[in-house]
Amino acid sequence: MNIRTLLYAALMLGANAAFADTAALEALKDGDMKKLMFSEAKPAGTATFTDTEGNEVSLADYRGKVVLLNFWATWCAPCRHEMPMLDALQAEYGGDDFQVVTVATGRNKEMAIVKFFEEIGVEHLPILMDPKQGLAREMGVMGLPVTVLLDREGNEVARMMGDADWSSDSAMAIIAAMIEQGAGS
Repeated sequence: MNIRTLLYAALMLGANAAFADTAALEALKDGDMKKLMFSEAKPAGTATFTDTEGNEVSLADYRGKVVLLNFWATWCAPCRHEMPMLDALQAEYGGDDFQVVTVATGRNKEMAIVKFFEEIGVEHLPILMDPKQGLAREMGVMGLPVTVLLDREGNEVARMMGDADWSSDSAMAIIAAMIEQGAGS
């Protein structure tokens, strides 16, 4: 059964739109994406983090887009493994409707992040830092990497602990479905 047929069938499961949307997304989970746990939408963190210019950034800056928020660190081996796949996901879907937001949490010097990105060939992801772990603490991040899926209103709708293959067909289908759900809203 192709992904579109599966998505359509899952959407038809119930009259409740939120349930149908979650059921459709659950149906797309395969491989590493089985670790992605969907939940009832809840507000994401409000703590600010910084860009390379020292400007404060918040998740509210991304409202209107589906966001894949990734907490990571330069010393984290699983983070090194998944970062190129997050970069590929951003290259494929990034734009007005979707953004991968990678936030280096804890002690990660900017120069070390730049070197990290250069070594693994990251070209499409932002360098954002949460040195005092304000956002990470607020969002209950206890280990790295942690990836959180946010809807267009800035609500957390899913979370994954550990690294994953974000270039997989399943990951791409989930992101495409999230983008499509809110398109034209």
